[in-house]
Amino acid sequence: MVKLSVVVPFYNVQTYAPDALKSLELNARDDFEFLLVDDCSTDGTPGLLERAARELPGAVHLRHEQNGGLATARNTGLDAARGEYLAFMDGDDWLAPGHLARTLAAIEALNCDFVRNDHVQVAGKARTVQRIPYGPQGVPADPRTGILPAERPTSVDYPYAWAGMYHRRLLDRGLLHFTDGLRTAEDRPWIWRLHRGAESFAAVGLPGIFYRRGVSTSLTQIGDVRQLDFIRAFDQVITDTAADRDAAKLLPKAVRTYCAIIAHHIGSIERFEPDVAKKLRSMSAAALGRMPQDVLDTALDSMDAERSVVLRRLRRRSGEGAAA
Repeated sequence: MVKLSVVVPFYNVQTYAPDALKSLELNARDDFEFLLVDDCSTDGTPGLLERAARELPGAVHLRHEQNGGLATARNTGLDAARGEYLAFMDGDDWLAPGHLARTLAAIEALNCDFVRNDHVQVAGKARTVQRIPYGPQGVPADPRTGILPAERPTSVDYPYAWAGMYHRRLLDRGLLHFTDGLRTAEDRPWIWRLHRGAESFAAVGLPGIFYRRGVSTSLTQIGDVRQLDFIRAFDQVITDTAADRDAAKLLPKAVRTYCAIIAHHIGSIERFEPDVAKKLRSMSAAALGRMPQDVLDTALDSMDAERSVVLRRLRRRSGEGAAA
């Protein structure tokens, strides 16, 4: 029986894939499988994965004929997964030796639906441990306790799918798939759904995931139209949260987070192509207009003056567009 399935999407990461694959080799066990999903790469990545399928214990090579984005690639891996537990890694990151076994031991000992790890952020030669904004460590809890309060970072603001491990029952209940086609922020509706729908989770530390920040091929570094998928992602967060039994308590957090992300993108708008920047402004204004306006009022009042001014200006633009 397969104990653990690890889903690893790859897209044009021939520079980094060798490190990722080597780290999987150093984590391999007879009861682990590694689902290597090539999202229609156009560089040397496919050749590296074909070789890994022959040489890496537990490797399964899956290939898309068309590029579908990270969410779709992860879903392909999930659909093929056979493990009792599941985990994720991205093709430009890597794992410390034995990390998967340590995390598996933790989730089995805690007997919870999922666990969340700290991780190591890599920027050039710098290494910085990033901790999940939740405590205590190693204690199973209701995942809903990882959502609030609205005014400070919580577990849903630490959305990285690869920073954790998940019991298969979550997959069987439809909680692990991503919104198909989302090219960025795909983990935002995913982490919110997980915290609303699962029954138990724990933060376990174990920072054995190395996340490369600033990779030139990453969508977080590219100012094209794909970046605007964050709006569709957060629209889904708002819609799903509004239908939740605790909507009155949870919506302020969802709206405030959405506002913070909009303000972040507007604040760095110069990195976008001119036509994309224009679209960002108009789509952000429309998004503010779709939010529950009473909840939005409270969120804007609670934010610092700089972000609040930017968002109120966009909101007026939304109102003027509706009036026209």
